[in-house]
Amino acid sequence: MFDGILFDLDGTLWDAVAEVAESWSRTLEREGVSRRFTAADLRPCMGLLLSDIGAKLLPDVSPARREELIALCCADENAYLARHGASLYPGTEEALASLGKKYPLFVVSNCQRGYIEAFYQGTGMGKYFTDFESAGNTGLTKAENIALVVKRHGLKKPVYVGDTALDHASAQQAGVPFIHAAYGFGSVENVSAIHSLEELEGLLKSLGT
Repeated sequence: MFDGILFDLDGTLWDAVAEVAESWSRTLEREGVSRRFTAADLRPCMGLLLSDIGAKLLPDVSPARREELIALCCADENAYLARHGASLYPGTEEALASLGKKYPLFVVSNCQRGYIEAFYQGTGMGKYFTDFESAGNTGLTKAENIALVVKRHGLKKPVYVGDTALDHASAQQAGVPFIHAAYGFGSVENVSAIHSLEELEGLLKSLGT
């Protein structure tokens, strides 16, 4: 049997792309940058490190100014999401409530410091999770953060649930089995998959036997 479930956040538990695009656009307008983002602009960036997102979205801005703008966007984004929340995928809370009775739950994301806390505050989902870790907190890769959480909690048979090829590669590097959230942003072939979070509990039972 599995003894812990680690979740990616964007594309796995919620879709905050529209809210992030609105928040970032407001920040850039305030900073005098004539660039307005849409959800379509940001969707391909979800799951990437912030430095890579900045280079992709603001290629014409100097690296130093780009770093400054991204930091401002992230700070404003955290406040915006904590206040307004974003769209949970259907059945997310029901699935977490049920899974949390059987397994400790964790979030491991490439997001900035404060983003997971904003997710907790904006949705009320924090009560279901034992711990979390992020690239913004540690400066580590997703694979390293997965391994860190596994070690921190002494997990012997954890599983990682995510939606992108990067999530899959990170889980593999950390030596953790992977389940693809096929309803999310990415595509991963030839792995166990769910098409809604409500399917996860049944799949874990079948894989754990």
